[in-house]
Amino acid sequence: MVITKSGRRMFPAFKVCCSGLDRKARYILLMDIVAADDYRYKFYNSRWMVAGKADPEMPKRMYIHPDSPATGEQWMSKSVTFHKLKLTNNISDKHGFTILNSMHKYQPRFHIVRANDILKLPYSTFKTYVFPETEFIAVTAYQNEKITQLKIDNNPFAKGFRDTGNGRREKRYFFLSDLCLKIPQKSQQQCKSPRTIQKRRYKEKGT
Repeated sequence: MVITKSGRRMFPAFKVCCSGLDRKARYILLMDIVAADDYRYKFYNSRWMVAGKADPEMPKRMYIHPDSPATGEQWMSKSVTFHKLKLTNNISDKHGFTILNSMHKYQPRFHIVRANDILKLPYSTFKTYVFPETEFIAVTAYQNEKITQLKIDNNPFAKGFRDTGNGRREKRYFFLSDLCLKIPQKSQQQCKSPRTIQKRRYKEKGT
């Protein structure tokens, strides 16, 4: 997954659909991205290898879905996409982007918080979901030529697009996690602060 100083949209985007929510209750949906392990990596001989101990972690940030808060009925009526989430390696970022270290492995996490106001987040019940298939390594430039071509072929924001042979470029879309969630209404937890949500681990191969 490419990161830049100015911020780069996460592609493929993270997309889920939800079920099992209370239709009338209001929910806030969030994402954060945490370190998957304690190592720094390098791409050598066409594969990723551990290159040493991880650098100090960047400041942690939560990304709140812009449609939050919304009712369970609204969230369940369509898929939820975090396509506006941006990644950066700028530790001084003031735009609210997610700050990551290059050549480190990360795990996205998806949080559902039952709350009708952002200010009530620290005192609300929540549930966290982790999809191992979305784990990735952050880079400032793609290391794998096959991944480079795959993203050019599918990313609508890439500078290069697939040539259809008719003098036109075809834009194609795909998503990092096109998953459906069954949310057990009773399996919720109490948290004191979004920052205290327990760490879990995540990975996208071959980035």
